[in-house]
Amino acid sequence: MSVTTKEATRRPAARYGLAYDLRTIRTVFRREAIRFANDQKRAMSVLLQSVLWLFVMGAGLSALTPTVTDTVDMRTFLFPGVIAMSVIQTSMSSAASVVWDREFGFLREMLVAPVRRGSIVIGKVLGGAVLATAEGVVLLAMAGLVGVPYHPLLMLALLGGMFLAAFLVTAFGVMVAARIGGMESFLGVMQLAIMPLMFMSGALFPVARLPGWLAALTTVNPLTYAVDPLRRAVFAFVDAPPDVAALYNPGISWAGWAVPVWVELLLVGGVAMAFLWLAVVQFNRVD
Repeated sequence: MSVTTKEATRRPAARYGLAYDLRTIRTVFRREAIRFANDQKRAMSVLLQSVLWLFVMGAGLSALTPTVTDTVDMRTFLFPGVIAMSVIQTSMSSAASVVWDREFGFLREMLVAPVRRGSIVIGKVLGGAVLATAEGVVLLAMAGLVGVPYHPLLMLALLGGMFLAAFLVTAFGVMVAARIGGMESFLGVMQLAIMPLMFMSGALFPVARLPGWLAALTTVNPLTYAVDPLRRAVFAFVDAPPDVAALYNPGISWAGWAVPVWVELLLVGGVAMAFLWLAVVQFNRVD
């Protein structure tokens, strides 16, 4: 019996069609939600880290920059970066579920199911992105404590930006996890890739007045374009003097051209879709 015949015997013919794909996406999404609900310790640890970044580091930076805190609280500046970091960390954990599924044999059960593998990938990425955004909602509830108003339009803008950042990182993580067999290797690769990008995104420091080499790295960092719209949305609803806004909310520029928010969002969405496509390609190659 040929290899092709053996594979056909092992795996039933895949069922194609929008209805089957949506059902698969919903099933995988639901499983990710159940996993997240049963792992409350992980969610609490990420939330606690975010609160410490926001209030402890924010208080420390406020003490170092008293002239700024007279007009804008440093915690207000840190707030968009902290919520971005929170959803990024949760997205990394969600992508790690692919490695766990491989180690316990559940991934193989999903891959031999008579469905398109692309729908499995979409379900995992959507599940991770939505759950990471849901965890970020807890931080949004603390916005008033750091001088960020609870304006409905601002909350919607922050929710959208959080989901886009979570979708980007989850798609990247699933792409990486599809080719890595061990959890230690996966966490090492993700930490090596995501942590430097996160710190060079301007999440914890303003991108204005950076040295030339660091400014250049910032402009080619996709996470920069996920954090900047969040900060610009916050400062659009915060009463900040022009000089403070220019320092702490300068935006991103390419050769003197100020990049609009919609271009930043399109860029993040395009990179995220590229990672999603690569993740589907990698899943199709998994034996």
